[in-house]
Amino acid sequence: MTSTTTGREESPPDTSSAASDSKRSGDIVGAFGRIREDERPTSGRWRRLQTLMVISGPGLIAMVGDNDAGGVATYAQAGQNYGMNLLWTLTLLIPVLYVNQEMVLRLGAVTRVGHARLIFERFGKFWGAFSVGDLLVLNALTIVTEFIGVALALGFLGCPKIIAIPAAAVLLFVVVAGGSFRRWEAMMFLLIAVNLAIIPMTLSVHPSWRGTVGGLLPQFPGGLNSTVLLLIVAIVGTTVAPWQLFFQQSNVVDKRITARWIPYARADLVLGIVVVMAGAAALMAVTAFGLLGTAAAGHFTDAGAVAAGLADHFGSTVGVLFAIILLDASLIGANAIGLATTYAVGDAMGKRHSLHWTIREAPAFYGGYAVLLGVSAAVAFSPDPVLGLVTQGVQALAGILLPSATVFLVLLCNDRPVMGPWSNTLRQNIVAWTIVWCLVLLSLALTAATFFPHLSTTTIEAGLVAGALTGLTVGAGVIFTGRGGGNRPHTDPRDVGAQQRLEWHTPDLATLTRPVMSSSRRAGLSTLRVYLALAVVLVVIKIIEAGMA
Repeated sequence: MTSTTTGREESPPDTSSAASDSKRSGDIVGAFGRIREDERPTSGRWRRLQTLMVISGPGLIAMVGDNDAGGVATYAQAGQNYGMNLLWTLTLLIPVLYVNQEMVLRLGAVTRVGHARLIFERFGKFWGAFSVGDLLVLNALTIVTEFIGVALALGFLGCPKIIAIPAAAVLLFVVVAGGSFRRWEAMMFLLIAVNLAIIPMTLSVHPSWRGTVGGLLPQFPGGLNSTVLLLIVAIVGTTVAPWQLFFQQSNVVDKRITARWIPYARADLVLGIVVVMAGAAALMAVTAFGLLGTAAAGHFTDAGAVAAGLADHFGSTVGVLFAIILLDASLIGANAIGLATTYAVGDAMGKRHSLHWTIREAPAFYGGYAVLLGVSAAVAFSPDPVLGLVTQGVQALAGILLPSATVFLVLLCNDRPVMGPWSNTLRQNIVAWTIVWCLVLLSLALTAATFFPHLSTTTIEAGLVAGALTGLTVGAGVIFTGRGGGNRPHTDPRDVGAQQRLEWHTPDLATLTRPVMSSSRRAGLSTLRVYLALAVVLVVIKIIEAGMA
């Protein structure tokens, strides 16, 4: 392994007729060095640390990008309106984050293709179009919220919106469009380092340890009503967003991480989860304790007002720090979400979609990224009431759509011809399907509370308990009949040595027969889609009602 950090990274010659993936193989090139394609993991603490530094990136960036403008606003709203009483939701999301993102990094390292490409190849154009279509709409709206965050942050710092948004769009394009994966990753690490400003900001509001620890006890302040449920779903949607699945898998592929480096990629993911959870808890604490006892407590409006409120009560420095955090989060989020989208579109269309290509070599990839930024930036100039509805709704919609994305993820990780010895184990499937069912139940609860606003807390809780028992019963039945882990692996882990497993990779997808979708699976997926469409409509209704109120 070398630690050279200058010069353009070398790539193997373009031998693909489609020329879409030829630069996604070769040496692993990161901000902190390079690992040769033929290199193997080595022993020694210092060498392992060096390797981890080079491998780190996809998991850390995906996680930190999770605390984007919408995340900052959602955590700030939770703290300002409910204190630390919703902190427990973050602790429950830690295993969800790890299980979901570990599956996508495994998919990327083993298959060497993006998430969208796998869905198209294994489920067909119909389901692929549904998945990418959802992603396009949701990501475009999410990037709008990132530009709103930029405008609010720079507006607080004295820069007018007419300058702030176009300047941010140009900066985001320049960071990406250099034809150098290493340079892009280095810039992302620089932006991530700015998050350290959250430490002095949090300490400045003098958080209470007793009040913070008390928030770890599950509770529903004011009762389990549609307002609280909408915020909880928003926390889920901003913490475990669908775009992360597409981004991390494609970024693992783009960085050329293979199966032999999966242990290091998992460590990168754990590091990212620690950072994102610490940041989310800190943002919640800043408004919970910083605005406690003020007229603003319980009356969240937007992140810009939070910065102004903190400046009024703790001095301009705290307000400026919050604005810097919001600006930084907006830029990281827009960058990662934009790439997640163009990665997926490149997968779907078979076009070059790698940061190793230059603009001239991959015009569709960079052109699509530029169009996405331009359209989202233009929408960000909409009237404030419209932007308010977008900001409130986008995270909740992400939470509603997450079960669908997670279902495809679990099915792909059980696709034995594709994953071989890296397929999900029975234990992994139990955890994964439990997560999916919990997300579905949360979505059902929000839908019921929106459609029937007079439902009591007891009724909703009883429904959640009944749903949990139903899931346990069905899950136990599936395990008992021997179908919980799917069919016997195409390449069984027990028949493959440890070293062989590290070297195993998916055969050419074109040579694999597409799995025949059973009538029960097709019916289940169709039912999920119909329900999600209904849930989205009801969430939009709830958001509009909240906006009118």
